[in-house]
This record gives sequence, C-alpha cells and structure tokens, in this order.
Amino acid sequence: MKAKIALFLSTASLLHAGSPDLETTIAPKPEPWIKPVIDIRARYEFADIDGFDQSNAFTTRERVGLKTQSWNGFSALIEGEFSQAIVDHYNGGAVGADPFNPNDSVIADPETNELNQGYLQYTGFDTTAKAGRQRIIYDNAAFIGNAGWRQNEQTFDSISLANTSIDKLTLNYAYISQVNRIFGSEATAKNFEYVDANVNLFNASYTGIEGVTLGGYVYLMNFDELPGWDNNTFGLSAKGTLGGIALYGEVAYQDQAGLLADDDAYYTHVTATKTFGKQTVVLGLENLGQGFKTPLATVHAFNGLADGTDGGRISGAQNGLTDLYAGYTVPIFCGIKWANFVHAFGDNTISTGYGWEFDSVLTKKFDDNFTAIATFAHFESEGDAYTGGGAGAAVPTTERITVELNYTF
Repeated sequence: MKAKIALFLSTASLLHAGSPDLETTIAPKPEPWIKPVIDIRARYEFADIDGFDQSNAFTTRERVGLKTQSWNGFSALIEGEFSQAIVDHYNGGAVGADPFNPNDSVIADPETNELNQGYLQYTGFDTTAKAGRQRIIYDNAAFIGNAGWRQNEQTFDSISLANTSIDKLTLNYAYISQVNRIFGSEATAKNFEYVDANVNLFNASYTGIEGVTLGGYVYLMNFDELPGWDNNTFGLSAKGTLGGIALYGEVAYQDQAGLLADDDAYYTHVTATKTFGKQTVVLGLENLGQGFKTPLATVHAFNGLADGTDGGRISGAQNGLTDLYAGYTVPIFCGIKWANFVHAFGDNTISTGYGWEFDSVLTKKFDDNFTAIATFAHFESEGDAYTGGGAGAAVPTTERITVELNYTF
C-alpha cells in the first residue's frame, strides 16, 4: 500500500513539474495576414466668421482599410475615406463641394468618398520605401503634413524613402507628383480636389548629441498649374533641454516667396516649455516674413484654432505674420486634460495689430480606442491688413466651437 502511495505522489509531482514546459511548447496564436484599419470620427462644429452667416456642421468620417503583414520585407496598405454631412448648414470651402453655401462661414469638411491611402512598402537594408498614395508628416508639420484636423486629410501620391544606415541619423526623401487636398472628391474648382506637383523633399534628423535633436531640410516645390505655390525652402532646427526647460528653435529661408513667387522671405520659430508635475507651460514666438508660404503644411496646428491666418500661410498672401503665444495645460478631473492658449498677432513686429486670440481645449482619452475632444476658439480682429491693403484685408473676427469623438482600431 505504501509503495502505491509513493508511486502516485511521484507521478503527480512529475506531471505538475512538466506542465510549464508543455505550456511553453504551445505556439502563440499567429497574427492575421491581413489586418483591418479603422479610424472613425464624429464631430459637431460651429463657426461664426464676421461678414458671413453662422454655420453648423455635424459630420462623420470613416477611414476603413486593410494592411498586410510583411513578407520578405514587402507589405501593402489600402484605405478609403468617406465623409457624410448630417447637418450641412455650412460652406465646405470649395465650389462643387457638398455642401457649398457661399454666404455661410467656412467649415472645410465637405462630403467625400475617395482613396485616402494605397501604397506598397518595402523595409530592408536600414531603409523603408513606400510607393503610392500616402500620408507624409515631417517634423512638426509646419511645412509638410496631413492636415489631420479636417475630416478629409491631405495625402500625397509619392515615392518616399527613410534611411537609418548611419547611427543616430535619419534621412528622408520624398518625390510628390500629386497633392490630394482636404476639399474632397466633389470639388470642381480647379486645384481644390488635387494639385499636380513636381516636389522634391529632403529631410534629416540627428540625435547623436546627448539630449539634443538637430534637424535640417530642403524642400523644392513646383506646381505647374498653381505657380503661386512654387518655392524653395531651406531650414535648420534644434531642440533640447536646459535647466529643466525644453527649448526648440527653427530658422528657414525661402526664395520664390509671395503670391507671384518672386521674392525672398525668412521664417523663425522658438519655444520654451516647462513641466511642473502634471502641469505644462509653454511660451513661443513664430514669425513668417512677408510672403513666406507653406502650401503643404498642417496649418491648423499653428496660429490658433480659429484658423484665421491659414489662407495666408498656404499661399503667401500675407504682409508678414508674428505670433507671440503662451499656453498652460493641466489635468482637471476624470482624466480630462485642459489646455488654454493666448495669441497676439502682428505683421513683422510683436503687437496685436492683426488681433488676439484665446483657445481652450478639453481632451479625454477613455482607452486605446476612444478619445473625445472639445475646443473653443475666439479671434478678435484689430483691423490691420493681413493681405493687400485696407480694412477689408484684415483677418475677420472669428469664433469656432467643436465637439468630437474619435475611434481607432
């Protein structure tokens, strides 16, 4: 009897000891060869631009696509973009766009159905290469970006390369043949749905100095059917931390500036950011010399959320723009972050000649998939001419309010 008990105990012990090894031999569940890509946003936006009727827009946007796993370095992505206007009392921003109510304030979120991205990618030899329609964002998107705030984002028909063969150095190059703009597939006004391009972009970033990131770029842009956008831009940037303050500085020179692409202009942007626990304070100064243009930028990210200066930044139709701004971000309750900014706008001097603006943003991230954002922006015009001459060329007093919910998968 004792022998049987001993045999049972030894057998049980062996089985127990062996179970972890058995678990480790079970292969992990393989990742699916093709994964869905889903990005859904619902947004209400109110806009009141002086001289136009008030606008109300309730829009929804779905980006739906498929992305493959890598096979011998090759992968692919295809993604459609579909926007609907449930409440369409607004101006979509371009002739032919739906809706287009020219007396209403502009909210550039028209209805659209289009291919947003579709590219073949290869990764190998320290290089990632993409060919096809794609999203390109360089640095802080001040020059090259996707205008991601709008429902229909800006993408590019392009060949792009990113190389990291040299330690701490990232080299980027892109050739763009077409710019797919935010105004959607129904826009009939020339150069609003898309713009034919002959654009070469060179961008570099170096992190080999401890605590410092250096950047440089050369952007050579030509647009046969929109020559006012032509420009050659050369810039340098640096960011790092000194005395617990995060510092950023950028300078750029541009020839072919201005509406006629026949002038020279300079660009400067400096910021200082200090974090106190969970609170953040930022002070910044950005200056665009007269006629300096950024036609492929994410312009909404700069000079306030009222978007009063966007047209001048894109086209160069501005008499110089200086933006002195300060911001404060703090968590309040239930995981909500509250950010507030004030701006003073002048031409090539620090002043409020163009006007001033107050922005407020509430952000709540529920989980990895859901994020809610609410914004308020008020720009108060002081009457100086931002474009051309006379009071009619001033940036109009503008107010915008948005509430949105985002889902990504």
